[in-house]
Amino acid sequence: MTEKSVTTWKENMAFETDVTGHKFIVDALPEVGGQDLGPRPKALMLSALGGCTAMDVISILRKMRVDEDIADFKVHVEGDLTEEHPKYFFRVRVIYEFTPKTGKTLPLDKIEKAINLSEERYCGVAAVYKQTMEMSHQIKINEA
Repeated sequence: MTEKSVTTWKENMAFETDVTGHKFIVDALPEVGGQDLGPRPKALMLSALGGCTAMDVISILRKMRVDEDIADFKVHVEGDLTEEHPKYFFRVRVIYEFTPKTGKTLPLDKIEKAINLSEERYCGVAAVYKQTMEMSHQIKINEA
């Protein structure tokens, strides 16, 4: 299987990216000639990891029937860039934030299992990133 995207220059430092019919703008900050019309490409790397692992985790938790007790789920991804050019992420932290439905308690063991399966077996983005950067994760469970 082959995935494709097409990126077209619009103006200044703004580009329209088409990924399987879904279009969005990437742009630079004003201090480097952009207009901040969209995210920077490196930030999208964090979003790709967040989306990939989030989909895995929810899919696995659904099979475990844990998703029924979740009121809210967010994946925060933070990346540290090198100082020298080319600047790249050398360390990434993934924070999995869960809020249970009122009166429910989430099983931490099942959540940990789902996250580990995503990071070690299913998430292709994590598999690539682990080859070039340090990755860690944290689980945060809010009060219902």
